Amino acid sequence: MADGTNRKITLKSRPSGYPTPTDFEMIEEPIPQPGEGEVLVQAIWLSLDPYMRGRIGEGASMAGPLPLGEVMIGGVVGRIVKSRNPSFSAGEIVEGNLGWQEYATSNGTDLRRVDASLGPLSTALSVLGMTGMTAYFGFLDVCEPKPGDVVVVSAASGAVGQVVGQIAKIAGCYVVGTAGSQDKIDYIVKELGFDAGINYKTENIGEAIAAVCPNGIDVYFDNVGGPVTDAVMENLALRARIAICGQISQYNLSEPEMGPRNIRMLNIRQAKMEGFLVFQFANRHDEGRQRIAQWIREGKLKYREDIVEGIENAPTAFIGMLRGENFGKMLIKISDE
Repeated sequence: MADGTNRKITLKSRPSGYPTPTDFEMIEEPIPQPGEGEVLVQAIWLSLDPYMRGRIGEGASMAGPLPLGEVMIGGVVGRIVKSRNPSFSAGEIVEGNLGWQEYATSNGTDLRRVDASLGPLSTALSVLGMTGMTAYFGFLDVCEPKPGDVVVVSAASGAVGQVVGQIAKIAGCYVVGTAGSQDKIDYIVKELGFDAGINYKTENIGEAIAAVCPNGIDVYFDNVGGPVTDAVMENLALRARIAICGQISQYNLSEPEMGPRNIRMLNIRQAKMEGFLVFQFANRHDEGRQRIAQWIREGKLKYREDIVEGIENAPTAFIGMLRGENFGKMLIKISDE
C-alpha cells in the first residue's frame, strides 16, 4: 500500500539526564511517495540501541547531534512496497537506517537485502545485525582472545553482552558476566553457559570479581563504564585487553563522573584499552553474519529479544532500555511480517 497515514516519532527537545516521553513527539502525515530512483519501505521491525542517547544530547558522540524536529534515528527491517529504483523490487525485505516511522523512502544506497534463510527477520537487527556484528568483531578482533583466557563482560544479559559471552565460551575462555538482577544472572549462567555471574546491585563488585577471577582478568568487554569498570581495572592480569563498546552508566548523567580513576593499572599490567565502532568492520559483516548463523544452527549460540509492539511505544521502551529494564535486544514490532 502507498496511500494512508504515516506515523513517525521526532525529537522534540534535548533531554537533561534520562529522557522523558515529552522529549519526543508523534506526528501523523501522509505516507511519502518515492521519487525517481527511490523506494518506499514499510517498516516491520525497529531497533532501539543505547547509542541513540548520544545522538539526542548536545555532547560528543559517534555522529553529530540529531536536529530537533527530525525523525529519531534507528535501524529498520522492512518490506519494499513501491519501487522506482531498478535495483530493487516491490516485496523485497531490506534493512537500513530509516528511523522511528512506519514508512520511509530511500534511494537504496543505505539499504541491504536481508537473507531470510539465515534466521527470522528480527534477527537482522539483533544477533545477525549491528548487535551481533558489534559482539563478533569487538570481541574477536579487538580483544584477540586465546583459549583459557579469563573474560569479563559487563551488561552480560544485554543485546551485545549475551553474544560476546557465548562467543567467548566457543573460543574456549572462562567467562564471567555482570548484570543487575538475579533473573539476568540466572539467564547468563544457566541458559547461556557463562561460568559465573555477578549482580552488581547486590554484591560488592570488587570483592566478587576478585573471588571469581583470582588470577586476574585477561579480557574485559566493557558496555557500562563506571564502578563496574573501576573494579575490573583493579583486577587485570598481565597484558590484559579491554574493548570499550559502550558506557551506558554515563549516558544519562547531567554531569559525567570523573574517570577513569585507576588508569594506572594499564601501565602496571602492561594492558591495552581500545574503543571501536562496528562500522569500521563493515566490509566484513557478511563473514560475521554467516558464522553467527552457523553457531545458532549448531546450537552453540542462543539469543534473546525483548519485543514491544507499536511505534507509539518506542519512546517508553527506549527510556526503559536506558534504565536497564530490557532483557535482551530491544525491538519494536511496527507491522506484521
